[in-house]
Amino acid sequence: MPHGWIILDKPVGLGSTQAVAAVKRNLREAGYGKKVKVGHGGTLDPLASGVLPIAIGEATKLAGRMLDASKVYEFTVTFGTETDTLDQEGAVVATSAVRPTLAQIEAVLPRFTGQIDQVPPAFSALKVDGRRAYDRARAGEAMELKARRVSIHALDIVACAEPDAVTLRAHVSKGTYIRSLARDIALDLETCGHVTHLRRIKAGPFTLEQAISLDKLNEIGKGARLEPLLMPLEAGLDDIPALDLDPEAARAVRQGRVLSGLSQTDGQYWARSGAVPVALVELAGGEARVVRGFNLPDVAE
Repeated sequence: MPHGWIILDKPVGLGSTQAVAAVKRNLREAGYGKKVKVGHGGTLDPLASGVLPIAIGEATKLAGRMLDASKVYEFTVTFGTETDTLDQEGAVVATSAVRPTLAQIEAVLPRFTGQIDQVPPAFSALKVDGRRAYDRARAGEAMELKARRVSIHALDIVACAEPDAVTLRAHVSKGTYIRSLARDIALDLETCGHVTHLRRIKAGPFTLEQAISLDKLNEIGKGARLEPLLMPLEAGLDDIPALDLDPEAARAVRQGRVLSGLSQTDGQYWARSGAVPVALVELAGGEARVVRGFNLPDVAE
């Protein structure tokens, strides 16, 4: 049974759920059966491309951590028109003849760096009174989405097709909407704009250099080996240190018992027996408690 990550360079037009279905189909066609667990680590809009981590087997237990991880995007804001979806898919709702200069764009970017309040797009998956915002928006219903606090860790200019468009790179926290960021930057420049290109170049620890194309993925179902394309489960844990366990401690952790007398600094660790991940643990006051166990066989088994 496979366990680990496939990092897909998701093409434009494919939804995240469709990408998961494509992985499931290829694994089934490769002979792994229908019971392999598969999930993605962060939704990517159909009109966006780039890094989509897809967890397989025991790695699905880390999908929640990946949802919480920061992301890096490159996106193009085209000035002069705003759409109801804030991207190319929607209908035009505002226009402006104002076109900012490169110097003006550079001057406003610091205002959008750090913690900012952001109103999500009307066309988003957020629930408003129990219904998805995009369903209500498509039905023409009026609604008010509340501003949310997000973090923009870095925001830089990649290219500028002055005066009509600018391409930016943003390193953002979870919950950040790039379409809203583009809208707000344009409004601060006393014009309007929408996203005409959006590509995720990093999600958590995973980068485009590790990603495979949809064509490469589809080769698995035609007989290509999965192993060279599968990153190990612990690749999703490279932001926290490892905790090495002897065989007795590994057995205790697998049974969910607390380890005592540890000298490591408090915090989260991934416990391993040799090279095999055993559990995600939280260490405090010299004691390690299991947060999430992994049902992986020892290499010797």
